[in-house]
Amino acid sequence: MIQFFAPDVKQTKCLPETESQHCVKVLRMKQGDRIVVTDGKGYRYQCTIVDPHHKHVYVNIDAEEEIACHWGCAIAVAVAPTKNMDRMEWFAEKATEAGIDRVVPLKCAHSERKELKTERLRKILVSAMNQSLKTTLPQLDEMTKFETLVKTDFDGQKFIGYCDDTLQRKSFVKEYKPGSNVLILIGPEGDFSPQEVELAMNNGFVPVTFGDSRFRTESAALFGVNAVHAINQLTK
Repeated sequence: MIQFFAPDVKQTKCLPETESQHCVKVLRMKQGDRIVVTDGKGYRYQCTIVDPHHKHVYVNIDAEEEIACHWGCAIAVAVAPTKNMDRMEWFAEKATEAGIDRVVPLKCAHSERKELKTERLRKILVSAMNQSLKTTLPQLDEMTKFETLVKTDFDGQKFIGYCDDTLQRKSFVKEYKPGSNVLILIGPEGDFSPQEVELAMNNGFVPVTFGDSRFRTESAALFGVNAVHAINQLTK
């Protein structure tokens, strides 16, 4: 099955230009061919191509299906973007394949990157959603200041991954409650500052460790996502 993304397909009956070009120029699909389209909002549509133009593929919608996320809780990760964007893009792709609801690029005191253009990351999220046949596109926030995020209300468990073992930390896999919404903060290579950790704790975040291994930023972020899925699967 090959899936296409068209956020307004139900209203327009049309694929966006990039998806249309892939459909017609790369896959050589033609009038009468059947395709699968998602709007990224939890719906999948069985469609038939009626006008295979490389800039606008028009379709008939033959069937509509609402598909709930299989993980059953909200998973959000706020992560300080790495200096090498390939690593951040790798995380975005793999987390989407595993299943994630929200990605927040986090601006911290020790951040390697202070600015971030989200357009390319958004394309990677779309591609990973299609490749993994998911129907919900993760929310991608603009770069957000640490102070702003930790003071924002979140309905669920809140954790901050922290490397400094002079602070008493708890085991993430023991603290996470199966089925709970979760927000995980992952810092830059230089870690969070002590002041940031204190501010997070004052706003309800629990300092945690992901085990004995020391991870790079993107690896720690993906570990958090996969750990939530594994715990939820084991307790079903």
